[in-house]
This record gives sequence, structure tokens and C-alpha cells, in this order.
Amino acid sequence: MSDSNLDKITIIQQAIVSCCGAIITSLFVTPLDVIKIRLQAQSNPFSKGKCFVYYNGLMDHIYVCENRDSKAWYKKPVYFKGTLDAFVKIIQTEGIKSLWSGLPPTLIMALPTTAICFTCYDQLSEVLKSRLGKDDEHIPVLAGSLSRFGSVTVVSPLELIRTRMQYRKLPYKQLYACISSKVATEGWFSLWRGWSSTVLRDIPFSAIYWYNYERFKRMMCKEVGAREPTFFIAFTSGAASGSIAAVVTLPFDVVKTHRQTALWERETLKIPQRDCTSTWAVMRKIVTKNGIAGLFAGIVPRLFKVAPACAIMISTYEYGKSFFSNLNGKMNQRP
Repeated sequence: MSDSNLDKITIIQQAIVSCCGAIITSLFVTPLDVIKIRLQAQSNPFSKGKCFVYYNGLMDHIYVCENRDSKAWYKKPVYFKGTLDAFVKIIQTEGIKSLWSGLPPTLIMALPTTAICFTCYDQLSEVLKSRLGKDDEHIPVLAGSLSRFGSVTVVSPLELIRTRMQYRKLPYKQLYACISSKVATEGWFSLWRGWSSTVLRDIPFSAIYWYNYERFKRMMCKEVGAREPTFFIAFTSGAASGSIAAVVTLPFDVVKTHRQTALWERETLKIPQRDCTSTWAVMRKIVTKNGIAGLFAGIVPRLFKVAPACAIMISTYEYGKSFFSNLNGKMNQRP
């Protein structure tokens, strides 16, 4: 994008672009997770109170199974031989819309998270460039970490409330009473339960992702002699940097999944709180049971979703910023 003040986009435009990117990314990636969950439910049926993670390409959500006889989308009684077979049979028996089951509630969380994260990253980058210098390599790390910290902190209580609403189907008055009771007995910090494990995963991921993305983008632009990153450059840089960040932070992702699912299963089934549920305690437990390899469980499916999600999101975002930048430039040039 041009450095001219006339061509810069507004914060509102940045938020719009990031939300559009979130919607497009979710539309592409959600079917992959729907199929994965259906295959998982087939081999290991979900019982009442059992939790599983739903990933829409941008962030994950905890789903709590209501009962063993549920007819919810994740428990359709169809036998699948594999991923491709599941894809075809879901379309044939339930219609193509079923591939996007569960998308609306996850978008409710993904849109504010993405808008906060990407908009804050750009705003912080501009501030840091004016203080540290335009080419300082610490800028992506600092801006990426701070923006992710902010988005996780803001959205964490909303995710807790959303999961509770989705499981218990509470009207707003009862939900308010439930949350008020929880705050009264356990304090305000109870609304951020699970926040620490999310931060331990998401902040390193964001720092590594943005550092490598800016680095790869500069290298590829220099290689082809382009002033602005093309769609292909942004897409390729996003996929590569997302893959690297996903591999490095996978142990924390595994721990976060264990902690969040255990938390909701305990609350749902009224199991007393156990000791030693810290991130490091869970990590030691996983290593003791499954070895170091246990911390990298699911690396292939995670890469299969994270790489395209990062690529689609950042390339859409960069394209949208260029669009608004050019539009603003033309508007300001009018007499």
C-alpha cells in the first residue's frame, strides 16, 4: 500500500476487510472440520457431557453434546468410509448446506476476534514504525503479540457465555442469572477460565506468524520486483508462515484442547474440580502417558486446516486493503 496519507484506509475499513476475510475463510475451511467431526463421532460416539473442538479456520470453539439420542448435525447416523466418502454422502443425504453446519454461531465469535486482531496489528505497526523505524524486525512480533493478547482477552468471556448458551439453551434472563451467580461465587476472573492456555498458544502463534509473513512477503516482493504484495505473494507467504507457527505452537494447542474440554466436561457432569490442572501439569501428564509425540498429536490435520486458513485470510485482507486504498485515493483526487 502507498505511504501517502491520502491513500491510507480508515479503521472502519480495516475492520470491514478483516470481517470479510473471516467470512470467506470460514466458508472454505468449515466443511473440512464438519467432515472430521462426523468421522470422529462415527468411530467414537459422543456421550452426554462429552466435548469436542470445532475449528472454523480462524479460531476454535468448544461444543458440548446434549444427550446420547441427539439428532444434532454432528451425530447423523450415516456410515462413512473416509473423508471423500463422507463429503459425497453428506451432500447426497443431507444437502450441501450441511457442510457448513455450526457456521453461524462460530462466526459470531470469529468476526470480532478477527476484526480486533488484524485492525490492532495494523494500527500498532504504524505506531511502532514511527518510533522504532520502518524496517525494524521486532515490529511484527510486538504488534502481533499485543493485538492477539487484546483479542483473546476481550473474546474469552464471550466464548464462555456462548458455550453455556449453546449447551443449556438458556434464555437471556436465566443466562444473566447464571453468569451473575458464577461471578458472585467464583469472582470476575472465572469468566476468563481457560484464558491462560489460550494466550500461551495464540500469542506465540501470532508473533511467529506475523514475523515470518512480513519477512516472506518482503523477500518475494523483492524477488519479483513488486512494490505491493500480489494476491499470490500474500497467499503463499500466509500459508508458509501459518504452517511454521502451527508446528511450533502445536504442543500448546494440544494442552489448550485438553484443558478446555476437561473444564466443560467437569462443569456439565458436575465432577468436582481436581488439583494440578495448570498448563504445565497437563503437559507433563500428556508426556508421561504418550511421550513427547503426544504433544504433537494431530499435526497433519492441523496443518491441513491452518495453512489454507492463514493463506485465504491474509490474501483476502491484503486485497481488501489495496481496494480501499485505491478507492480512497481516487475519492481524494476528485475536485
